[in-house]
Amino acid sequence: MKAYSNSQEKKGNMLTDSPGRAMFFFALPMIMGNFFQQFYNIIDSVVVGRFVGEEALASVGASASITSVFIAVAIGGGVGSSVLVSQFLGAGRLGQMRTAVSTTLINFLGLSIVLGLAGYGLNDTILRLMHTPDNVFADAATYLRIYFMGLPFLFMYNVQASIFQSMGDSRTPLYLLIFSSLLNVVLDLWFVLEFHLAVAGVAWATLIAQGISALLSFGLLIARVRNMGKDETDAPREEEQPRFRLYDGGMVLRMVKVALPSTIQQSIVNVGMLLVQSVINGFGSAVMAGYAAGSRLESLSIVPMLAAGNAMSTFSAQNMGAGRPDRVRRGYRAGYAIVGGFAVGICLVMQLWGRQFVLAFMDGGGQSDLALQTGLQYTKFISFFYVFIGLKAITDGLLRGAGDMVVFTAANLVNLTIRVTVAFWLAPVIGPQAVWYAVPMGWLANYLISFCRYAGGQWERIRLVEKEKGAAAGNK
Repeated sequence: MKAYSNSQEKKGNMLTDSPGRAMFFFALPMIMGNFFQQFYNIIDSVVVGRFVGEEALASVGASASITSVFIAVAIGGGVGSSVLVSQFLGAGRLGQMRTAVSTTLINFLGLSIVLGLAGYGLNDTILRLMHTPDNVFADAATYLRIYFMGLPFLFMYNVQASIFQSMGDSRTPLYLLIFSSLLNVVLDLWFVLEFHLAVAGVAWATLIAQGISALLSFGLLIARVRNMGKDETDAPREEEQPRFRLYDGGMVLRMVKVALPSTIQQSIVNVGMLLVQSVINGFGSAVMAGYAAGSRLESLSIVPMLAAGNAMSTFSAQNMGAGRPDRVRRGYRAGYAIVGGFAVGICLVMQLWGRQFVLAFMDGGGQSDLALQTGLQYTKFISFFYVFIGLKAITDGLLRGAGDMVVFTAANLVNLTIRVTVAFWLAPVIGPQAVWYAVPMGWLANYLISFCRYAGGQWERIRLVEKEKGAAAGNK
């Protein structure tokens, strides 16, 4: 009897297919989805800025650093909790996998309601602590209140997407993201142009689009989980497995062990961006504009690297659940080729056409040469080092998928510390270049620490779940 594979048997199996092929084709829909999400964010900003006004755009921007923290919690927690789902699936323990899914959903629904109520009540206080200007305060407060009302939808959508991916399905989240993004853009235009709801219209559009997508995702996920095993003649019989339970308090502890560090890792990225931005702000609006253009290009450029890391996490979790650390090592080696290929391609594109890309992200309003040169310097410099974040992503993904979270978390904290410390210490001496010098230093340190942990082999001995007797036999 082999480990349960569900529909992956037809589309590229994490447990039996070539590791490089399985991870590459699993990552492609995530790459497309993330690019689509970036495109949606740009269109959303254009609608607000062009049809409402500069202050309205500023009010939404003033809320971005706050909302990004909650998004980080949802994504980090979802990715972390879904590791257990992947390992139960790899071990062929479908009853416990279903329990892990329902327990995850209940946990994050409860957490999102608590955070939403707290955020709604502390809405104005949070904005004052962020030193939000008076001329945009009212609109920013309106936007955030509606955002907090829809927080459960945001959490459930992102958590359910992580669960789909943990089961080897990266296409369904892509389709739902495309639907949600298009619906959001249509509602943006409708509420702003037809009903003149301004900032409130944009916020309501986001809430409605995410709400519908979250409900659709929930229905698809429940149907998928219920039907698992019904078309697999070699799947473990239900009577051979622990029965499904709607909620398992003991399982929560195992989830927290992985989800909490993953949430911290996602959150510290946003904290680091806030701190580094404060350094850039001290060099004036021209440098800020150039850095903003370069940062947008960076966020697009690293999408394939982060997707490869998430693919490595799912691959690692399923194969560790199936008792196949040998396949995890093969997948890790294949990951080097994947991120190396992406890094070389992106670097060439940025070196050849970096100027055109930087200009495309500026508004065409006649920015100074300093703004253009800042964006171009940052873009061309950092493109040589994208391989570092690729190596970091796949190594962190392997450790996360195996449930080896202590060094994973420490490595990301070192990354943050280096980036912030170097930026603050060297910026007064050498200028804003200190900020982009610090970025690859942090990525490299993170990778080296995580790689030492990988090379030590401790991750192979971690067991979040035990595989069914004989479950992996068919894969050897």
